[in-house]
Amino acid sequence: MLAAYIEELGSPDLIQVGDLPPPQPGPGDVLVDVEVTAVNHVDTFVRSGAWRTPMSFPFVIGRDLAGTVVAAGPGAPGFRAGDRVWCSSLGHAGRQGAAAERVVVPADRLYHLPDGVDAVDAVALSHPASTAYLALFTHGRVRAGETVLVLGAAGNVGSAAVVMAAQAGARVVAVASARDADYCRALGARSVIDYRDPEASWWIGEAAPGGVDLYIDTSGRNDLETAMGLLAPRGRVVILAGLRTRPVLPAGPLYLQDRSVHGFAISHARADELAEAAAHIGRLMSDGLLRPRATEVLPLSEAAKAHRRLEESKVHGKLVLRVADPAR
Repeated sequence: MLAAYIEELGSPDLIQVGDLPPPQPGPGDVLVDVEVTAVNHVDTFVRSGAWRTPMSFPFVIGRDLAGTVVAAGPGAPGFRAGDRVWCSSLGHAGRQGAAAERVVVPADRLYHLPDGVDAVDAVALSHPASTAYLALFTHGRVRAGETVLVLGAAGNVGSAAVVMAAQAGARVVAVASARDADYCRALGARSVIDYRDPEASWWIGEAAPGGVDLYIDTSGRNDLETAMGLLAPRGRVVILAGLRTRPVLPAGPLYLQDRSVHGFAISHARADELAEAAAHIGRLMSDGLLRPRATEVLPLSEAAKAHRRLEESKVHGKLVLRVADPAR
């Protein structure tokens, strides 16, 4: 089978596209023909060795996929040949990646693709929307009526967070570029603040006079000093990006107001947490409420180019690699 893989950790130039033996499913596994796979920042971290995880070489890259079930092994109920499916957690913790014509997926990490949802849209949303769900609900514990501040609200994760928070009945204050204000409002934001405005914090205070209950910075700047000044009593900060940031933690306002800072990485999410996120995402996709803003589809043969562009910040929207023709 054709696959994009590496034989050692390092630069994008080490990615090869060629034939590998097809995988063999075991108990609890589902064999899937892959149509498309996404390219995420975490994929570049795993490939380079910046994010260490058990792997065997040759190692197939990639985390997310959308495709069609070939066969379900024993102990994998709920799937049968021909089912359209998606997954968001291959290529980590000893699991081979998604960038191959055929892959094996543990049944508890595989989800049915709702009728009418495009495979490219689904795979483009897989990682960012799952991240947004975990930030809002699993770790942020958002409730209806609360105020949620989303920094980087027009990005892949941020836009999903705006939609989900608004649909959950929260009041969303979005921080983004001025040119993205209408887009953020269309997603459900009540207020949009220009991140370039030197008075941005003041405007956030005007939009949330009682303080912010949940503060999510998808841009990864992690300015906790500013965050503490914006939080309501018992407000929460969820950190989900910014691997190399070293923010100052204002301990006084943190404990005197019962506030908290919680970090998470989607790579550590349990299978049941990801399944819960997938069910929520599936409903929003099916209802047409959640769609990627922009996708660019490249052939699998350009996997190295895709990784290089992502590392050089030359991607707008989401990069998707087409592995197989859906009409095959």
